[in-house]
Amino acid sequence: MKNFALVGAAGYIAPRHLKAIKDTNNNLIAALDKFDSVGIMDSFFPNADFFVEFERFDRHLEKLKREKDIHLDYMSICTPNYLHDAHIRSALRRDSHAICEKPLVLNPWNIDALLDIEKVTGKKVYTILQLRLHQSIIDLKKKVENGPKDKIYDVDLTYLTSRGHWYYTSWKGDVSKSGGIASNIGVHFYDMLSWIFGDVKQNKVHLHTHDRAAGYLEFERARVRWFLSIDYNAIPQNIRDTGQRTYRSITVDGDEIEFSGGFTELHTRSYEDILGGNGFGLVDARQSIEIVQSIRNAEIAPLTGDFHPMAKLKATKHPFSNGH
Repeated sequence: MKNFALVGAAGYIAPRHLKAIKDTNNNLIAALDKFDSVGIMDSFFPNADFFVEFERFDRHLEKLKREKDIHLDYMSICTPNYLHDAHIRSALRRDSHAICEKPLVLNPWNIDALLDIEKVTGKKVYTILQLRLHQSIIDLKKKVENGPKDKIYDVDLTYLTSRGHWYYTSWKGDVSKSGGIASNIGVHFYDMLSWIFGDVKQNKVHLHTHDRAAGYLEFERARVRWFLSIDYNAIPQNIRDTGQRTYRSITVDGDEIEFSGGFTELHTRSYEDILGGNGFGLVDARQSIEIVQSIRNAEIAPLTGDFHPMAKLKATKHPFSNGH
């Protein structure tokens, strides 16, 4: 049984990590969040100590080690994106491995520094790249690997996951904290595409606003038109008519890749891989971080050549453009 700590316990993704720690028969000894709405912990680790201040959380872990010989093995990080780098560093300094949600960091140079700290501490940084564990995606990778070596695939990626006005008040609506739409909701798709189709050859951005982004990515083995949005109005009417607020689609040479289900256990699967001596690390995450950092800073290209048809959709007005 390994000892875990968790930072970001009140966040959206934290319950999946709590479940993964419990499902793999490990123990949560402490959790941290500046918000104290963490009753979800009662369903998993009611005896774990909880802190709202990092200093007291860190002191507690140090005291457990010094006074009770209780050592921290892993720190799970579910905090806002811009804090990942700092919290990973604190985990390594605490002589524990880090398991961090996507995006692992916001910039490629953060990865370079963390690689150096890994060498110094002898501890590992892992990230959650759950799409690599999804059976439909694994099957697609095998199909590409077993197909003609010179074939270039045509891929359309569409991911629409509507968010309410709260999004813009939260850290997610602040590009300096979230990295923007591409980092916040798209990074695991870019990782999946990199994993299957190889190195990036071209990265063009056709649209990038507060609620949507679109572009063209060319990999060694694929030409990808992509569109991401958090605007409910971008969801096709026939999907909205069913009451759904999310729509995801990946087509490869016109054929739909079905991956709408099968997500519920992927965090537990990720933890099993990590605890088994595998898992995805800093080097695995690099290309997807390079892609989103490039998208964030790219000049907008005109809608010529190959572009996602939804890139023509008119962007909606920022709900707080006239002040909050």
